[in-house]
Amino acid sequence: MAVKVKIASTRQTPLQTSAQPISSELEVRIRKRFPNPEGTFNLNVHFRALAGFTILFGGSGAGKTTLLDCIAGLTDPDDGRIAVGGEDLYDSQKKRNVAAWKRRIGYVHQDLALFPHLTAEENVAYGLCTLGAAERHARSRQMLGTFRIDHLRDRRPAQISGGERQRVALARALVTEPRALLLDEPLAALDRPTKSLLVGDLRKWNQHHRVPILFVTHNGEEVFALGDEVILLDAGRIVAQGQPHEVMRAPRLETVAHLSGFENIFDATVVALREDRGTMTCRLGSGAAELETPLIRAEVGSRLRVGVRAGDLLLATEHPRGLSARNILPGTVRQLEQRDVIVSAMVDCGGAEFEVHLTLAARDGLELGPGKSVWVVVKTHSCHLMAV
Repeated sequence: MAVKVKIASTRQTPLQTSAQPISSELEVRIRKRFPNPEGTFNLNVHFRALAGFTILFGGSGAGKTTLLDCIAGLTDPDDGRIAVGGEDLYDSQKKRNVAAWKRRIGYVHQDLALFPHLTAEENVAYGLCTLGAAERHARSRQMLGTFRIDHLRDRRPAQISGGERQRVALARALVTEPRALLLDEPLAALDRPTKSLLVGDLRKWNQHHRVPILFVTHNGEEVFALGDEVILLDAGRIVAQGQPHEVMRAPRLETVAHLSGFENIFDATVVALREDRGTMTCRLGSGAAELETPLIRAEVGSRLRVGVRAGDLLLATEHPRGLSARNILPGTVRQLEQRDVIVSAMVDCGGAEFEVHLTLAARDGLELGPGKSVWVVVKTHSCHLMAV
């Protein structure tokens, strides 16, 4: 049922003409309640998205897809307003709710929903059924060329690669010249080079059309690679919004830290302030391990949380000397786990257990294994402080 509705939302969409400038702003202010076995899920968001990539980032169940469905007109909010360029698509007070197929919103889901019995060209032309055959053909061929798949026009989805199917799905969504584009994890199944080429073509298309693109991802790398702006969702609410480096690099909330990829988050107590050095010392948990962290407004005895990314840590099998890093903690490797080309090492440092990410070569070169004595090296400015 969901697939059929999403396909229908792209059909018979009124087409953009050169006399109709495309909007550069999408405004969303909606609430939506869903009962579920664990209680009631509440989506409650308010934001504006300008032309360019706005990343919707958050864990499973945060409300990202529900939000896109509301914008596309596939799900009705309980109340609020959705507008493109000041034109209301949904307004509960005005009792206005534009049908999905009239909204001119492009939507590409992870499952793509291509018609298996149609060729690439026929799939792209599907949304142009209000045009004559000659114009449908010309517009479809032009869009296939834009995404460098014109040579695949006579092939069906089963006869082309995953990246090529993604290009067909994008071409189908964009051939109607939508006023906004919704992308729900469209790159999840693609390798890095294919992702890079596809995103490059999409950016080039949007340089000429300048529409808001809402891009859903669970991948922190994609946030930095694609995002002009990032909106971080948790449990149906926006918990952070801004430029990627502002939101992801220095989170101030633990929820944001978890979603931003901070594998190590500790309870901590401030034990000393060193204002002349711009640092302070924090004891981790109830153990003996201490970290020198950036100085913030805090008193000795204050409780807070400290987050450190696993990829920001170094391991040494001999006590390091001559380093700028202020934190060198003795520890013991408790466990090693290989995850594709990354090795995750769990290291016990006096009751504080750190997760450290290493390459396969580093693991082998250091001859790491459970029980191995090591030192964990932590730069002061790799420590991010959060309120309890």
